[in-house]
Amino acid sequence: MDFAIIMALLPALFWGSVGIVTTKMGGTAAQQTMGISFGSLIFGLLLMFAYVIPNGFYLGPEIWVTGLLSGLVWAMGIAFQFMLFKQMGVSLGVPLSTAGQIIMNALLAATILGEWTTVAMWVVGIISIALVVTGAVFISKPDKKAAVASKIDSKSILYLVLSTAGFMMYFVLPNFLAKIGYVSEEVRSAGNGLQYMTAIIGPQSVGQALGAVLIVIFIFHEQKQMFAKPSWKNLLTGLVQALGNLFMFLAAANPHVGQTIATTLSQLNIVVGTFGGIYILHEKKTPTQMKTIIIGTVLVLIGAMIIGNIHSFA
Repeated sequence: MDFAIIMALLPALFWGSVGIVTTKMGGTAAQQTMGISFGSLIFGLLLMFAYVIPNGFYLGPEIWVTGLLSGLVWAMGIAFQFMLFKQMGVSLGVPLSTAGQIIMNALLAATILGEWTTVAMWVVGIISIALVVTGAVFISKPDKKAAVASKIDSKSILYLVLSTAGFMMYFVLPNFLAKIGYVSEEVRSAGNGLQYMTAIIGPQSVGQALGAVLIVIFIFHEQKQMFAKPSWKNLLTGLVQALGNLFMFLAAANPHVGQTIATTLSQLNIVVGTFGGIYILHEKKTPTQMKTIIIGTVLVLIGAMIIGNIHSFA
């Protein structure tokens, strides 16, 4: 397999492992949020001082505002995702969370960002979303014969909606602020967009850490336990997540891969998270559930890959 494709597959491995690693590290959702956020902060600051600044990438006020805002909403997304994992498990939470992000990011790209410019793109996009939705339904389908029913209740749905909203805003903000002119086209397009997206990682990591602290204090009310041992252990989770980001940018910048293929391959994190939860974390599933999970995962992946290549239909 070509080395460039191997590198493009690494984000899926790292991002799909986040739920598995944080479950192994233990702690409350608040402590996991603190750990992953401060792990990302360490990585983000190292990247900024060791690479971004020495290479003269633009770090003006709009970069800091964009990074801080996207980091704050990411903290909301990751906090509620960890609560989702505790409510329904990693093997169920990862595919549903991924499906929600695929759907909402596609719809936002089509509407707010105006990236779906032809009838063919809209037709293919709607079919792709339908595949993802159908896959999510299969994945979440409970087995009435299961000894322990899947915890898909109103609380799980709320966590799923809030985490999806946080990640959705995290992904769309950098492009949206560029689209409305807050970030100039010159800044956004420098180095084929790589300089802009790399420069915001440092400010973004500051926003992630700040958002985590605010969420732990005002939503979880666990300020007394926020720096307990599990929080420090989950620094590893933050580094795993940050490595996924790094390899995503490297793959997108590689002319043999590009943004479309890199984004599409990153969606394979659903396979790592789903089956890692089952086989590594030993989350029990009946034979019937395994069949529907496999069918659902395949449908979500097909939908994600089509959406990732939607510009081919322009």
